[in-house]
Amino acid sequence: MKRTMSHRRQHPPLTFDYVLVGKFSEDENNHIFKKQRAFIESLKKKKLHVHKIGDEDEKVFYCIRAPQNIFETYRYLLKVSDACNWSCEQQGTIPQSIRIRIVDFILHHTYIESEGVSEYLPDLMKKNVFETHFCLHEKREQKDLKQSWARWSACFKGQPITNVRNYLGEKVALYFLWLGWYTFLLIPASVIGVIVFLYGLAFYNTSPLIKEVCQSNVIMCPLCDKTCKVWELSETCMYAKVTLLFDNEGTVAFAMFMAVWATVFLEFWKRHRSSYVCAWKVFDWCEEEEELILEIVNNAQCEPKIHRHSYLRSTIVMVLVTLMLLIIIGLTHVLVVCRVIATVLLAENSPWKVITENSQTVAVMLGAVLHYITITVMTRVNCTVAMKLSEMENKHSHAAVERSFTVKMFIFQFFTMFSSLIYTAFFLGRINGHPGGYVRISGIWRLEECHPSGCLTDLFIQMSVIMVLKQTFNNIFEYSGPWFSRWLKRKKTQKFRRRCFKCYKKECMNAKEGSELCENCKLEEIHRNYSLIQTDRFSLFNEFLEMVIQFSFTTIFVAAFPLAPLLALLNNIIEIRLDAIKMVSLERRLVPTKANDIGVWTDVLEVIGVLAVIANGLVIGISSDFIPRLVYQYFYGPCASGSATGIDCMAGYINNTLSIADISDERVRDDFTSAQMVTYSGRNVTHCSYRDYRSNEDFSLTNQFWVILAARLIFIILFEHVVVMFKCVASWFVPNSPLDVRNERLYDKLKRLKEELRAQRAHQDTLTKLNENGNAKRTSKQKKTNKLNSM
Repeated sequence: MKRTMSHRRQHPPLTFDYVLVGKFSEDENNHIFKKQRAFIESLKKKKLHVHKIGDEDEKVFYCIRAPQNIFETYRYLLKVSDACNWSCEQQGTIPQSIRIRIVDFILHHTYIESEGVSEYLPDLMKKNVFETHFCLHEKREQKDLKQSWARWSACFKGQPITNVRNYLGEKVALYFLWLGWYTFLLIPASVIGVIVFLYGLAFYNTSPLIKEVCQSNVIMCPLCDKTCKVWELSETCMYAKVTLLFDNEGTVAFAMFMAVWATVFLEFWKRHRSSYVCAWKVFDWCEEEEELILEIVNNAQCEPKIHRHSYLRSTIVMVLVTLMLLIIIGLTHVLVVCRVIATVLLAENSPWKVITENSQTVAVMLGAVLHYITITVMTRVNCTVAMKLSEMENKHSHAAVERSFTVKMFIFQFFTMFSSLIYTAFFLGRINGHPGGYVRISGIWRLEECHPSGCLTDLFIQMSVIMVLKQTFNNIFEYSGPWFSRWLKRKKTQKFRRRCFKCYKKECMNAKEGSELCENCKLEEIHRNYSLIQTDRFSLFNEFLEMVIQFSFTTIFVAAFPLAPLLALLNNIIEIRLDAIKMVSLERRLVPTKANDIGVWTDVLEVIGVLAVIANGLVIGISSDFIPRLVYQYFYGPCASGSATGIDCMAGYINNTLSIADISDERVRDDFTSAQMVTYSGRNVTHCSYRDYRSNEDFSLTNQFWVILAARLIFIILFEHVVVMFKCVASWFVPNSPLDVRNERLYDKLKRLKEELRAQRAHQDTLTKLNENGNAKRTSKQKKTNKLNSM
């Protein structure tokens, strides 16, 4: 039977729990050296064993090992706590993951006094007192995870989640458990998305709408000023075919399915998670109580951090968050302006005819690339701002700070990612005006119109470009950067291997529990870990944020891009192994963190599920041509009277959606020059068409426009109410925990209470026996005393 890591010796040979790295200095009066020494002395006062090792590069490694009594104290406090006692099931040797977590907490809560100011480890690192800190990988466990999980050939194999938990902690294990579950449930979503795509493909050449566009002789108005000429509607034949692939009747059903899918995914995730956290004995674990226990382990005389709330501070934070959101929205306006100007410049100055004729499409694609660059830059800015704002709130615990940071960072990233898409979906082509009354930026540049084949095409192009670029480049840089860095730093480690090759091989093959390595082997092991990519508390957060943003793309605007679940599925199959390889082979070991859920991310995902209902309803109701087609079919088309036979009900729909602008109108002549009203074949035209429901005489909105608007609003209300009803039913129908988990928890709790009762009774029986023995001795002594007195 294959052994798992939980059954092996936890850390043979004897290793270190943590390593601090500083610069070597021979000058004892150097202020950096003094602070180094003071901090190490503070650690020694807490009974931590510190072993100093120097190397040839003037670096000094402070190797830290905690004594056993610290972990016994932790175990006892865990057992007597209110909500954490379920996790105190491990007996015998303390796992290395727990040792690392406790020592990491002690290090970050140890300080020195400098000029009346308390300086903690992060403060000392900012002042270059210490260069970095890290915990060591365990070679045997690391090798096992590489063979069974962290390699590309394991892409289609299951994940050893329990082994991941034993090595990297519950928080990382829950991330991979959630990512695996998300990837698994993307399979049905991807299949249905492909079916919707194929449904459109089936009518690729037979749709009457496609035939009407491709065979049309309608002359359309110029799309820009000066250089753009009138063009024929039939030129958009290919775009019309592509649009039909994702803007068809199946899209509505698919959008409803995905909105309900998001809820079903979350509810089944809660069930899936509960099975594992119950087996790990952390179901009732409490993060804040864990912090209290670690505070006591670090300092038995510590005082609790009192909950405080300042309305002034909260108001300031809220104002600053609003200001940041306004800046992000302002960037969206900048992108819109750049796209408008790019359309004009490409149309007027491009030496390539193909770009001149398709300047609007090229500008949309360039805008999507610029949007991706903006996302990349703003991610760093958003992270810094969110952290500063979270620190301003002065939360009482690290858990509270992390929740606050997560919410702020997601809000900033959501607006950064989706503000431009929201403009494209709901405002593009609706605020640009009409011939004779175009809306212009600074009175010069015309606001861009929707793509000639429909507004949904622009949204589709922008989403596909962003998703492909984001997922492709993120994965390339995410893997190649750490891999190349490790490759450059391997020479240093190889030198230590050659220096003590015999001992190194012995350590790999025949190490004994508790054995000490020689200094060269210790230094080799330290350098092997030191050369890896640095990790911090944001390492796992960044992975979660990346996947949650992807989940947003997959659900919120899926009506415009039914293939989004398929792209997400393909990306996630690679992402799971990429993250595993990074965490096991390319990065320093993450500090194992305990958890029983993915935290505030669950609330974020539920909010995304609600937004998906609203956004998809609006996309279908406003951006798509689904409602106008229904209105035309039943009220304005050939079948409206109910007496038409032998004719397609959608015949004439395209011409019905067009309005006509007469060049003889003075207002139209102000927008178009006479050169623009000449076709590429040289034919002069006296009128042109544009997409809108307006009168041909005074450009006023027609009655059909208001009927369609009313139908759009009715559809949005019905769509959202029906989908929300299905979401509520799905949420109610799927319980959070399976019955076997509930029964197991009940059995474990009963078993633990019985054991406590037996121990209490045994203790009482022992006391009773001692009392009886004492009473018997006193009675015997009294009898002897009485007998002596009687004599």
